[in-house]
Amino acid sequence: MINHKELNVKSVYKDKKFFSETNIIEDLIFWKERLNIAGKKNNAIFTRPINNPNSVTQNLTGDQFLITSLFHGYGGQSYKCIKSNNQLLIVWIDQISKSIWINSFKFINSEDYKDHFPYLISNDQPRKLTKSITGNFDASFVLIEDKTLFGLIEIHNVDYLFKVDIFKEEQDLIFLKKFNNFAGSLSSNISENLLSWIEWDFPFMPWENNNLFFAELDNNCELENSIKLDKEIISNCEKISFFQPYWISDNLLVCSEDSSGWWNLIFFEVNDLNNIHIRKRISKEFFEYGLPQWVSGISLFSGLKDNFYCLAKHKDNWILENYQNLHFVRKIDLPYTTLSDLKSYASNLILKASNQVCEEKLIELEIKSLHKIQIKQNKIKPLESISQAESIWFEGFDKRKTHAWIYKPTNSYFQKPPLMVKAHSGPTGYFNGSLNPEVQFWTSRGWCVAEVNYGGSSSFGKEYRNRLNGNWGIVDSMDCRALVKILISEELVDKTKVVALGNSAGGLTVFNALCGDTLFKAAICKYPVLDLNQMHFNTHRFEKDYLNSLIGNFEDNKDQYFDRSPINKIKQISQPVLIFHGKKDFVIDYRISFEFHEKLLNNNIYSEIHLYQEEGHGFKDLKNKINCLNISEKFLKKIFN
Repeated sequence: MINHKELNVKSVYKDKKFFSETNIIEDLIFWKERLNIAGKKNNAIFTRPINNPNSVTQNLTGDQFLITSLFHGYGGQSYKCIKSNNQLLIVWIDQISKSIWINSFKFINSEDYKDHFPYLISNDQPRKLTKSITGNFDASFVLIEDKTLFGLIEIHNVDYLFKVDIFKEEQDLIFLKKFNNFAGSLSSNISENLLSWIEWDFPFMPWENNNLFFAELDNNCELENSIKLDKEIISNCEKISFFQPYWISDNLLVCSEDSSGWWNLIFFEVNDLNNIHIRKRISKEFFEYGLPQWVSGISLFSGLKDNFYCLAKHKDNWILENYQNLHFVRKIDLPYTTLSDLKSYASNLILKASNQVCEEKLIELEIKSLHKIQIKQNKIKPLESISQAESIWFEGFDKRKTHAWIYKPTNSYFQKPPLMVKAHSGPTGYFNGSLNPEVQFWTSRGWCVAEVNYGGSSSFGKEYRNRLNGNWGIVDSMDCRALVKILISEELVDKTKVVALGNSAGGLTVFNALCGDTLFKAAICKYPVLDLNQMHFNTHRFEKDYLNSLIGNFEDNKDQYFDRSPINKIKQISQPVLIFHGKKDFVIDYRISFEFHEKLLNNNIYSEIHLYQEEGHGFKDLKNKINCLNISEKFLKKIFN
């Protein structure tokens, strides 16, 4: 093996242009970006011409806002761009004023933006559209008849459909519907006389079971009638999950649904609420046109009936497909394996992309014809050396085929490389095998890294995802153990240096994998799930009943909640432990981590905990991220040297 330069910790988190919540209207792209204001978290919405990455950017919202969505706890899209009467409306959620704001802009008439700045001219000053309200807005706003804005809000653990007049200021919300439990993915057809959304009820998560709804609007923009789609026209399957209902014409709506075991495309023709039928459905094994909806506004579909684009996970890779008039036309070949956040306008597309040798970047596509595609991208300096992910399938828990990504070391510091096993969060998340500088940090130091897509991971079909039902803390942990045993038996790694890593839900996986076994020699976790009983009573509304699926009904399964909680199994843990936690974590209380740490010490187990005053569930501050990585390296050197 040729030894390469070790990746410096600052190179892991090097400054780069990050495009968050991208959109496209006409020839302009839009995104949200944090402002460099000392001591503040303010951000703004920016724009620039598409396919001109070196052009000057225009700040559209100033420096006075914190544009963020907190809808259902995990948030999602925080603003919406709407073209109306040859002008552009931008509607956003501001957490400082706890309200919705709006501003209108005039387009510059030009085919070439290079010589024109600003690209949009504001018609007025930003206006506070609603009164301040204690609630969480969703940014799936819909504009009807160029005057009435529809939206969703969560107030005191109840979801509502509301409307406001875009020409008024600081107005009360007019509530049109109170939902039984949860709602999301609000959208309208092209002529704006039909609304659609999804709803789901306790105890299900939206990717387990939800319902598709339609509603007609009268001339006064009131709900005239609404219906729930009869699932029997699709399948006799008891539970069906719909993903991203999206209108491509006045009477055609596309989404994906998982009755086949895979999130596959389905096109509904909606002539009126009494005449809804399936126009076309596409069934493909090993294709997933959907994702677990942890956040609102996930976009895998874009375009219109005559030119519709969609993203799909196909085996190890994500692909981009093009449909015209509901017929598949082509797969658009791109030099990337992971794609997300698709948006289109006319022949222009934008999306996020990455692969095994390239970090996530914004890709801008101009499709002139079926055969000519121009690709523009914001360039990111490559890492000094790269360990490319290798996709493997192995025999996991209960002898089921299980997936993992393996990264071999780029430096031969050890006779046999030590092994670092990563468990993802969710637990319905997944590893995609794309370039991750944190992984490269360890491979450049001689470590072999394994990312385990244990049973319960998404993007491998419904049956794979359901393996975790009732078995969280068992299937996931045993899958991690199974992979370690295989790598050791094949003499690919040093069995005396095996470390488990996990964040959030991955923490529960890691610590259950440690219990009663010496296969793992140490563990490093950020904001881990440690106490399922505490989680049942104290987690936020969105995932409060998720444990019903993962563990079982609380009243009937209290023993399971106790037995699978690492905090109750201190005596089964003998390995050194390193924990990081933020004091502003409202998903998992940092005090549980501290209690766990103290119990380990009292049991004569080496343990470290590092708390961060301003961090929440998921670290944001660059200095803190660097600090965590440096501490982790020192911890492992102390343990193994």
